[in-house]
Amino acid sequence: MAVISNGTTLIDNGILDAAIPTGKMTLIKTLTASSSATLSFVDGTSDVVLDDTYDEYVFKFINMHPQNDAVEFHFNISTDGGSNYNVTKTTSFFWTYHYEDDSEAVLSYQTGRDLAQSTAFQTLTSQVGNGADECVTGLLHLFNPSSTTFVKHFIGTTNSYGNGNASINGFSSGYANTTSAVNAVQFKMASGNIDDGVIKLYGIGG
Repeated sequence: MAVISNGTTLIDNGILDAAIPTGKMTLIKTLTASSSATLSFVDGTSDVVLDDTYDEYVFKFINMHPQNDAVEFHFNISTDGGSNYNVTKTTSFFWTYHYEDDSEAVLSYQTGRDLAQSTAFQTLTSQVGNGADECVTGLLHLFNPSSTTFVKHFIGTTNSYGNGNASINGFSSGYANTTSAVNAVQFKMASGNIDDGVIKLYGIGG
């Protein structure tokens, strides 16, 4: 049995057509937090690639556990090799949350966590708990960071165990309003260290 779309065979007898791009993910770099103030990925440093090798990069952050309670998890980008993380951004942010005791479930746009032509760090999620089993996990997609023609779009999705015993799903997106190449990305908690967790950088395609 074949799967056909617009006259093109995508799958035939369970085999994916080799001509169809699969968006292969190539692991570039893994950073592990250990009471770390920041985790930074800088192109050309410590085997990090963040250039025109790929059109899309994905950061996977896994079980990021904060030192402090009820904190936001942030990121920012750089065009000067990580000397400054202060690129101007316009963004949006909304979240859903649901308490363990089923007392409240909310879908809400968060105007206090978006940016309008600001150089501040962008929130990926908020209210991450620092209990022994609490953390945040998610993805950040960064598109065509090496372009010197277009702004740089990003999309972030997270889920965290909130300090109030809730599942918090955060959605952030926006663009860095620069035509300079982005060559570094930094992650941190709004206050305190990242006590534990892993961030993996992947290139998509190729």
